[in-house]
Amino acid sequence: MKRRTLLAGGGILLAAASLGGWTLASGGRQPLLLSARNDADGRHYAVGYRLDGSRAFATRVAERCHDVVPHPQLPLALFVGRRPSRESYLLDTRDGRLLQTLATPADRHFYGHGVFHAGGEWFYSTENDTREPGRGVVGVYRLQAERLQRVAEHPSHGIGPHQLLWMPDGETLVVANGGIRTEADSREKMNLDAMEPSLVLLHRDGRLLGKEQLPERMNSVRHLAVASDGTVVTGQQYEGAPQDAVPLLAIKRPGQAFQAFPLGEAQRQAMHQYTASVAIHSGLRLLAVTAPRGNRVFVWDLDSAALRLDAPLADCAGVAAVAEGFVVSSGQSRCRLYDCRQAQIETRHLELPAGLWDNHLRLA
Repeated sequence: MKRRTLLAGGGILLAAASLGGWTLASGGRQPLLLSARNDADGRHYAVGYRLDGSRAFATRVAERCHDVVPHPQLPLALFVGRRPSRESYLLDTRDGRLLQTLATPADRHFYGHGVFHAGGEWFYSTENDTREPGRGVVGVYRLQAERLQRVAEHPSHGIGPHQLLWMPDGETLVVANGGIRTEADSREKMNLDAMEPSLVLLHRDGRLLGKEQLPERMNSVRHLAVASDGTVVTGQQYEGAPQDAVPLLAIKRPGQAFQAFPLGEAQRQAMHQYTASVAIHSGLRLLAVTAPRGNRVFVWDLDSAALRLDAPLADCAGVAAVAEGFVVSSGQSRCRLYDCRQAQIETRHLELPAGLWDNHLRLA
């Protein structure tokens, strides 16, 4: 299976940078692109790059990471271990200094994602209870003196939680429970005949506010994007037969049920039962999705579901919203910028190193 390379998420770039005619925003310095990356020998690094391709740091870490979570105020970021990692890494983003190797308790492991609360004191991560394999929990950590300490946990009200994000109120978490049970130190899927994927709304104090499921129980809910109006879009990975016609995107609009996002049949087939990353551009009201098994990048109008872009990109994986549109990565070629402000979407390359990027990218 192709590696899930580079970029995911959806923060808007708020710093200035001109790249081959692209002006990404006004005022301030270039944003720092944070990601995990391997070298040619397979060693793992937590890295920071500027948009012009200059490297800010490359810190070697013991385990492969998945998502990266910048602190909302401080020059810190947590590089979250990829399932079933028991380690994550807190770095100073100014120089890449490793401040803490965060370990889970012996009977827990990370699922690859987390979020800082807007106040900066609290961090929440998706985790697995290895005593009851697949039972999802949300670990609660407190940041003090540049160190995170695990102080509590909440049930995720599902099996195999993957990504979680904040709803616009900043107090409600939306959690994608993938529905797949795995053992303590394995990526083997143990319950494909009894999957229970779900989308959960959870107050950060642990109160369950809502839980919804799609009709197709083998349609694992994995990655998320949240618009400023509270619209949630999820990307699925279908674990059933390759020929099954299953919607691989779903949407929950404010006040409406969680339901399939309308896909054209050509786009659905091109995904090959797998989506990687999802991003929403709230200003342009656009939705972007990558499908690395099909080597395709898609952009839709979020409100009308009209297709804006269906473009080839080998081993594409990550996507993030920027002022003009979206940044998309590739495990086999260069990262791209898609300018979506006009009817005709324009494409440019970013001067970032090609290849060896891993998982997600965040902007700080």
